[in-house]
Amino acid sequence: MEETNQIKKKIQESGLKATPQRITIYRIMRELGHASVDMVANKIKENYPSMTLATVYNVLESFETSGILSKRLSPENKMFFDITTYDHAHIFDREGKTFADHNDPELAKILKDYMKRVNIKGFKPEKIEIQIIGTYI
Repeated sequence: MEETNQIKKKIQESGLKATPQRITIYRIMRELGHASVDMVANKIKENYPSMTLATVYNVLESFETSGILSKRLSPENKMFFDITTYDHAHIFDREGKTFADHNDPELAKILKDYMKRVNIKGFKPEKIEIQIIGTYI
């Protein structure tokens, strides 16, 4: 019950109504971390077989628009949603077709300092995203 209340609060703080569908989808995203619409829909089918793919997509998009999820594009151009919205790098496993977070504050600082130093005229960086692609050996 406490987890549900935390999820409700998170959704409401983003300006959205905490509907049962949104609560369920956010709970699944917390579990999966990084997921495509299909991955979330497949997980939902276990308990909510009547929830449509369109509903899942619309809810995930509303979460991204409101800032409680972010989007990641895989090297194969498949859209993934990410529960972690603060600055961090991603490792994409080409074989497993999965993302993992790579938290490296030193790397983020190096890149932010670099962008300040090069000062691209007329451009203000808002966010730096790093994606490292490879396979686990």
